[in-house]
Amino acid sequence: MSTENLPQSPEQQPPRKPRVAVVFGGRSSEHGISMVTAGAVLRAIDRTKYDVLPIGITREGRWVLTADEPERMAITERRTPDVEELAESSEGGVILPVDPANREVVYSEPGSVPKALGEVDVVFPMLHGPYGEDGTLQGLLELSGVPYVGSGVLASAVGQDKEYMKRVFISFGLPVGPYVVIRPREWELDESTARKKIIDFAGEHGWPLFVKPARAGSSIGITKVDDLSGLDEAIAAARQHDPKFLVEALLRGREIECGVLEFEDGPRASVPAEIPPVQSHDYYDFEAKYIDSTPGLVPAPLTPEQTAEVRRLAVEAFDAASCEGLVRADFFLTEDGTFVINEINTMPGFTPISMYPQMWEATGVPYPELVDRLIQAALRRPTGLR
Repeated sequence: MSTENLPQSPEQQPPRKPRVAVVFGGRSSEHGISMVTAGAVLRAIDRTKYDVLPIGITREGRWVLTADEPERMAITERRTPDVEELAESSEGGVILPVDPANREVVYSEPGSVPKALGEVDVVFPMLHGPYGEDGTLQGLLELSGVPYVGSGVLASAVGQDKEYMKRVFISFGLPVGPYVVIRPREWELDESTARKKIIDFAGEHGWPLFVKPARAGSSIGITKVDDLSGLDEAIAAARQHDPKFLVEALLRGREIECGVLEFEDGPRASVPAEIPPVQSHDYYDFEAKYIDSTPGLVPAPLTPEQTAEVRRLAVEAFDAASCEGLVRADFFLTEDGTFVINEINTMPGFTPISMYPQMWEATGVPYPELVDRLIQAALRRPTGLR
C-alpha cells in the first residue's frame, strides 16, 4: 500500500522557521529614519533561517502590510521615505493579538472577511522616538506575549526621556553634564519665570547652550543657541516636537560613542568610535547624521586606558537603565580627560553606515550576524517580569 498521500507524522514535518515581524515607520518625527533603518534590517535578515513579515505604521498610526522591498526604503534626493508609499492598501489594517496564548496576526479591510497572516514569533521594532521606542509598543507586545528585540518598557521609557535618563545615571554615579528641564505646565503657566530659569542657567554655565526636546531623537528639534537673541526661536523649535524640553551647557571635548550588545553571558561593549567636528555643520545635527552621512572614526583614536574606561561606562549605563538587547551610549571626552555621558539610545540608527553597526563590525560582529544575534536574544528572553 502506498503511503505517498498519507499525512506525515510530526517527526517527518520540517520545523517551521521563526517568523520575524519587522515594524517600522510610526507617528514620531523620526518616521522616515525608522524606514531607512528597517530597510537595512530587511536586507540583512537571513531568509533561509527566518520568515519575515514587514509591517509599517503610518504617520497617523495605522498599521499596514507593506511591500517587502527594502530598496524603496532609502533616502533619495535628500528625502526620507514614507510608509504610505509602500502600503499594500489605503484602507486595510494589521491587528496584533492581545491574547498571550495566540500570536496570530490578522489583516482586515472594510467590507472583507479578516484574513489570518499566521503567527509571529518575535517582533523587531525598528521605531525611533515616541509611540515606538519609548515603551509604548513594548507594553503592547508584553500584553500580547510576543517577544521583541531591544529593551523593555521601563528601559525604553527611560532611554527616551532625557530628563529621567540623566536622573537614573546620576543615581548610579555616572558623570552627567549640567542641564535644566522646563516642563510643559511650567512653560504654559509662566513663560517669563521659565525663561528666567534658563537665563540664570546661562549666567552660571555660559553661552552657547543646546535646547533639546526631552523625548525626541536623531538630533531633531535641537538648536545650538549662541546668545539670548536666539533663545525663543530655539524653544519654539524644540516644543514643536515635545512640550517638555531641556537646556544643556556646552561641554568642550570630543564626541565618543560606544555600542553595547547582549550576548548569552551578558552585555558587552564594542570598540568605541569618535564623531569628528563637522566642517559644514555647527554640530552633529540631523543632516550631518543622515543626509550628508558624516563619517565617524572607527575605532576612536583613544589610549588603551581611555578605551577600557568608555567601554566600562557604556556597560554601566546599559545596566543602570535596565536595558536589554542593544544600546548606543554617547559620551563627551572633556578637555580634562573625563568621560561625561550625554545619553543612551535603546534603538539606535541601524543602517550599515550607522555608527552602532560600524562599531560592532570593527569589534568582529558583521552586520548580518548583529541582526541575527539580536533576534536570537529576543527569542531567548521571556515577556513579562524578568
